[in-house]
Amino acid sequence: MGNTAGGPAVNNALHIAVLMGGWANEREVSLMSGNGVADALESRGHQVTRIDMDRNVAARIAEAAPDVVFNALHGVPGEDGTVQGMLDLMGVPYTHSGVATSVIAIDKQLTKQALVPHGVPMPGGRIVKSEELFERDPLPRPYVLKPVNEGSSVGVAIVTDESNYGNPIKRDATGPWLDFAELLAEPFIKGRELTSAVIDGEDGPRALGVTELIIENGFYDFEHKYTEGQTQHVCPANIPPEIAALCEEYAVRAHTLLGCRGTSRTDYRWDDEQGEDGLFVLETNTQPGMTPLSLVPEQAKYAGIDYPVLCEMIVLEALRVHRERRAANG
Repeated sequence: MGNTAGGPAVNNALHIAVLMGGWANEREVSLMSGNGVADALESRGHQVTRIDMDRNVAARIAEAAPDVVFNALHGVPGEDGTVQGMLDLMGVPYTHSGVATSVIAIDKQLTKQALVPHGVPMPGGRIVKSEELFERDPLPRPYVLKPVNEGSSVGVAIVTDESNYGNPIKRDATGPWLDFAELLAEPFIKGRELTSAVIDGEDGPRALGVTELIIENGFYDFEHKYTEGQTQHVCPANIPPEIAALCEEYAVRAHTLLGCRGTSRTDYRWDDEQGEDGLFVLETNTQPGMTPLSLVPEQAKYAGIDYPVLCEMIVLEALRVHRERRAANG
């Protein structure tokens, strides 16, 4: 298989079940990702079964009997190890990261424990009970509050002196404290939004580039991520070469330390007044979006890999990993 735009399809067509939808907050995004992936794989000559996940998903996958599952789910339970464990028990190969990696990477605090001791800079902070917020600020303002295990910036709030949440935060103020009993509080890092995708290949993981996300108003939240025209993507990012190289280094390091496979995407805040010391990893996403607005396909295109080939590469990597695991287990 070629790994550049217009590369030849694999010799043997596969039967691929694309798992999408589900009931998480990111259902609609997952459906966009899944249908895009399904169309792309069909264009490469593969047989595709689309599965909108429900509580009978194991039976539906067993009935379809695919060669491999493309996991296009976002959020819980598709990204947190639950679906991965089910597929492992069924003995079905699947794309993206396995159980342990998924459990750790979706939990922002566990991710810090895995990465920071190995030289990956991440913001400080602590887990707080939402009830505490109505009595006092957990950190000096400005600070960020976010759910510990949600993706796509779901439920993120930036608390400043000017915010209308109150001081202390009012119980009836709209924010993630209404939906989550615990939140992660982190210092707010001023500056620029950057992201770098990683893809596995025959020679190991490699970064695809760095994109800067420029938002006219607010921050890179769920709406800005998935609403066309809300965010400008600058790829490659107009940043100093040493910062770009550091982003790619941290992305590959995070991918490797966490045990990601297939593809991942690491997001940053960069305070450009502080140079290299101002770059902080926010999180590593083990199942990045694959919608038309998503960042991994965009960076892959810049690297010379078109969307259908990218999807196929992820599938073939999943099959390779599955074969290696079977051989190792006898």
